[in-house]
Amino acid sequence: MNLQQIRYVREIARHKLNLSAAAEALHTSQPGVSRQVRELESELGVEVFVRQGKRLTALTPAGESVVQIANRIWAEVENLKRVGKEHTHADQGSFVIAATHMQARYILPPAIKAFIARYPDVHLSIHQGSPRDLANGVIAGESDIAIATETLDRYPELVTQPLYRWHHCVVVPKNHPLAAEKRLTLARIAAYPLVTYDAAFTGRTALDESFAEAGVETNVVLTAIDTDVIKTYVRQGLGIGIIAGVAFDAERDQDLLALDGSKLFPERVTKLAWRKGTYLRGYVRDFIAILSAHLPPH
Repeated sequence: MNLQQIRYVREIARHKLNLSAAAEALHTSQPGVSRQVRELESELGVEVFVRQGKRLTALTPAGESVVQIANRIWAEVENLKRVGKEHTHADQGSFVIAATHMQARYILPPAIKAFIARYPDVHLSIHQGSPRDLANGVIAGESDIAIATETLDRYPELVTQPLYRWHHCVVVPKNHPLAAEKRLTLARIAAYPLVTYDAAFTGRTALDESFAEAGVETNVVLTAIDTDVIKTYVRQGLGIGIIAGVAFDAERDQDLLALDGSKLFPERVTKLAWRKGTYLRGYVRDFIAILSAHLPPH
């Protein structure tokens, strides 16, 4: 048994049992991958994969356990590499942040600017996607940390910590009738077509629950994952917007008004997560500290 065999099994599982895709990711040949897997199975005395001819169709019960252990072993191999780099090239390396659009657009820029000034030799990447995609990317080792409001704390493979708290606000053109309302209510909001987030993003579930608990029906005419898109269609008169309060920029959005939604919608908590057992490079820990210093007040 060797690390190469463990890596091959892990990659096959990651690529949904597609041998060709796994071989391509490993920069080797498909027969070579198959041979290494067969040798590992022979040594273990169990089959890891169910086969139909040359195709792999499923993991065996033993294979499920083998893949879980292979993932843990490979995570420790990566940790060893990080420790080595920490002591030989402390200010060099790569750093991948997984974040939803709202975090990448409205929260991260000041922290990233400060981080790059401090660590110019660290190659930084931002991967955007749904909270579920972000979580899976961190678990798979494709990203170092994830930042999102939804979902992250549902994964036992992740360590999560609260980052900052925020509320939704209602966005309307300055001449909209709601702009003159002294006391905003859910019923008054629902009297107009709504433009807001897609179901998996930025507290949309909490919005739906707030209206449902109040017995108020809504007419959501457009959903998007991008706050800027929501504001664009509010400007076009498609409806009124419900967005994260931190995504309203008073300078850029001078043609719009943000109406306080803190008494109508529950407080939301954006979280930061990393894979359990992962050794975080010093510059990753520094980034978390820098980010904390640049967060919006709450």
